[in-house]
Amino acid sequence: MAAEIRLFPCLTDNFGYLIHDPATQATASIDAPEAAPVITALEHEGWTLTDILVTHHHGDHVGGIPELKQKYNCRVVAPHDKTAKIPLVDARVKDGDVVKVGTLLARVLETPGHTLDHISYVFDDEKALFAADTLFSIGCGRVFEGTYPMMWESLLKLRALPDDFRLYCGHEYTAANVKFALGVEPDNTALKARADEVARLRAAGQPTVPTRLADEKKANVFLRADDPSVAAAVRLKGRSASEVFGELRERKNKS
Repeated sequence: MAAEIRLFPCLTDNFGYLIHDPATQATASIDAPEAAPVITALEHEGWTLTDILVTHHHGDHVGGIPELKQKYNCRVVAPHDKTAKIPLVDARVKDGDVVKVGTLLARVLETPGHTLDHISYVFDDEKALFAADTLFSIGCGRVFEGTYPMMWESLLKLRALPDDFRLYCGHEYTAANVKFALGVEPDNTALKARADEVARLRAAGQPTVPTRLADEKKANVFLRADDPSVAAAVRLKGRSASEVFGELRERKNKS
């Protein structure tokens, strides 16, 4: 039986996610921005929370843990960096570890940059990538704790995943990301098509994720910092991909 994934809004622009294993009835929440929407989604489906898979320590990703832990006595899985403030952790994981949610298997990728402890969860059989605040649709996270070369390497890890994977990211930022990206690559046909799609989805009140990695690789300028045309667009022809990425991120910070 195929895994079931549910998406719902949390806080002002966060996404909440549940992934459910019908074979065992195990259910994981990817992060816990706040408890109430997670509980509502669980009760709507008739599911019980068994796990919280934490990507990083920011408050808008861990704020709901205490209430959910108290209600469900669920396991909290978090990055191995014990200096990060994440409440009530039961298990720590690092790059290459595999987390079981019932019969579902999530492979851990360390993707630092946004924070030093950031990890992403890859469900290979489900072709699902939960990248939180490392990779957004047509964007990427701000680099708060790491460096631009570090973040670029993390994005390369995610870009290397198969085209048919679907990206589930941490926030609904796509419309703003599209606006910025079009300023860099106004003639990118894949980006223009995505811009039209995003406008339709947002007008209908629908989320812009999940999105296929194949489409992100063509339209997301942050995944294309090693493309000579992108370097030329930001007047860094011949410079390293991490330098081009850093310039893109600096420009986005100011947009």
